Amino acid sequence: MSIVLSACNHVLFVHSLVYQLQQEAPHPRRITCTQEVTCNLLISVKNQNHFVICSSATLLSVAEGSYLIRESQRQPGTYTLALRFGNQTRNFRLYHDGKHFVGEKRFESIHDLVTDGLITLYIETKAAEYIAKMTINPIYEHIGYTTLNREPSHKKQVPALKETQDKGSTGEESTADKRLTSLVRRATLKENEQIPKYEKVHNFKVHTFRGPHWCEYCANFMWGLIAQGVKCADCGLNVHKQCSKMVPNDCKPDLKHVKKVYSCDLTTLVKAHNSKRPMVVDMCIREIESRGLQSEGLYRISGFTDLIEDAKMSFDRDGEKADISVNVYEDINIITGALKLYFRELPIPLITYDAYPRFLDSAKALDPDTQLEILHEALKLLPPAHCETLRYLMGHLKRVTLHEKDNLMNAENLGIVFGPTLMRAPEQDAMAALNDIRYQRLVVEMLIKNEDILF
Repeated sequence: MSIVLSACNHVLFVHSLVYQLQQEAPHPRRITCTQEVTCNLLISVKNQNHFVICSSATLLSVAEGSYLIRESQRQPGTYTLALRFGNQTRNFRLYHDGKHFVGEKRFESIHDLVTDGLITLYIETKAAEYIAKMTINPIYEHIGYTTLNREPSHKKQVPALKETQDKGSTGEESTADKRLTSLVRRATLKENEQIPKYEKVHNFKVHTFRGPHWCEYCANFMWGLIAQGVKCADCGLNVHKQCSKMVPNDCKPDLKHVKKVYSCDLTTLVKAHNSKRPMVVDMCIREIESRGLQSEGLYRISGFTDLIEDAKMSFDRDGEKADISVNVYEDINIITGALKLYFRELPIPLITYDAYPRFLDSAKALDPDTQLEILHEALKLLPPAHCETLRYLMGHLKRVTLHEKDNLMNAENLGIVFGPTLMRAPEQDAMAALNDIRYQRLVVEMLIKNEDILF
């Protein structure tokens, strides 16, 4: 409770400091010069983009926040924003690409640009020391994100066991209670093993907040007119840009932010659905194994493209409630096509770009034992959710090969299909990527054949 009160007092202090400073910042005052400037006296400073003209300094001395824009005499077509702040005239090279900017932020109007600049200059001047210390004692660790945005409980709550009249004077549980308690413990442990805690980095993007906003890491006010901070596109965490570098990799994606299945980062998807693997993988494989393992050319024969797209939209729209039964998609090749399409559209391939070179090394090795050793090392480079999904998929493909007499699909054939599907080369020239295809096939073939050893 003391921590919570302390944190609340901290927020109130910040509200009276940083928020108040923003309110006190000078307001823009546009100065219009009707006379031609004749004075060419320049005062040089270190930054070649910043220079002072005596006439503009005189014009702007009216009040803090005064500003004017003038065209450069040395470089016609380029413009300078002269701004009065701290009893000095500051000059900035002004750019325009549809929006106005002098730095990273882009504004619809010069007035907004100057307003934001004055706020930033004022706060950084008045609270520089405080800003430098903002991330030292983050409220995030106490009542911030970890408390306010707890992971929703998907587990059934086990009711507390009532005391029975069978307990003796020593207070020991009856045999029936002990047995029940043991079963509950084992069930709980089993459930915990089913859904591991995958680590995930936040997907921060620059964001403009409407109305007053406070950082969910340090609890400080997020100052400025636009682009005051960053927002995680997956869980909605709002923080300062500088605070985003301090936030742990504990993103808990929310389904209201993760609105699709295909083309969604794999770890993001499984954390959003609180599952061990992407539900589309589990559902497709279950459907294939229940009615299609003996289908000739399984995974090699393509299904009707429009129906595959329809299945994809069904997953994106309905998630785990998507109906891919035989009543909807009679042709099993529609389901195999939907599964392959999911892997092809992953923004980061199942075998990630970072691990890609090491997997290729295993295929290039000549000695079988060396190949397996390298594969073992390569698997360790995969994010846990990727590794688990690959393990599950390879187990499935191994079962597909057990029906080779009927489906005519052995490990080599499946390697040809899944090599380019599961692996994509990092950016490189077309010839090198083409040369990698044969190694990609060998990697998947080895993973299938050695599935029981590797996983």
